[in-house]
Amino acid sequence: MRFHVVTIFPDFFTGPFDHGVLARANAGGLLEIRVHDLRNWTYDRHKTVDDRPFGGGEGMLLKPQPLFEAVETIWPERNARQRVVLLSAQGRSFNQAVAREYAALDELLLICGRYEGVDERVAEHLADEELSVGDFVLSGGELAAAMVVDAVARLLPGVLGNEDSSRNESFSGDNEGFLDCPQYTRPAEFRGWKVPDVLLGGNHKEIERWRRAASREKTERLRPDLVAGRD
Repeated sequence: MRFHVVTIFPDFFTGPFDHGVLARANAGGLLEIRVHDLRNWTYDRHKTVDDRPFGGGEGMLLKPQPLFEAVETIWPERNARQRVVLLSAQGRSFNQAVAREYAALDELLLICGRYEGVDERVAEHLADEELSVGDFVLSGGELAAAMVVDAVARLLPGVLGNEDSSRNESFSGDNEGFLDCPQYTRPAEFRGWKVPDVLLGGNHKEIERWRRAASREKTERLRPDLVAGRD
């Protein structure tokens, strides 16, 4: 799969994309990440990407021309297995289900907003959808883009090495709609706190039963919104 990120701060992604799982997957040819500097599609000597909003108001908006030309240069033609996503606090909420949806694509292009937002014509006529990573406002879409790429990439075949890793996490596989169960490692007792006996006994059916119940209990305790109305 190929990811494209359009941003005015391309150096921002040196950290997130050059370490850990993403870096290994990129080096191994399991995915490709291309970061594009939006200022490459400007034509004045100041490389201006923003302007004041019509009608007045606070701040500046990203202009439509550089964004349209960037996307049209990257993809002169688009097909159903490519998607343009504008990262925006006004978009639909990003979650594991959306990550799986994106993981089925061939290419995903993420537009990072900045300043007070983006000219609405980008949302209406260029992007396939707007996407939000939470009900809060960030200074720009770069952090959100890094989150989306990471969440989607780890669902791609071979990226994690062990395919069960992504299936057994919160919101995935048998945990659909629930948090992952509590996990423990050595030592079996630490400062008087003991690992549940069932995890030490070797009875896999009992362990699986305990994990399902513990997952449910943890979800009810930490995220009651996820289980409300399920029963």
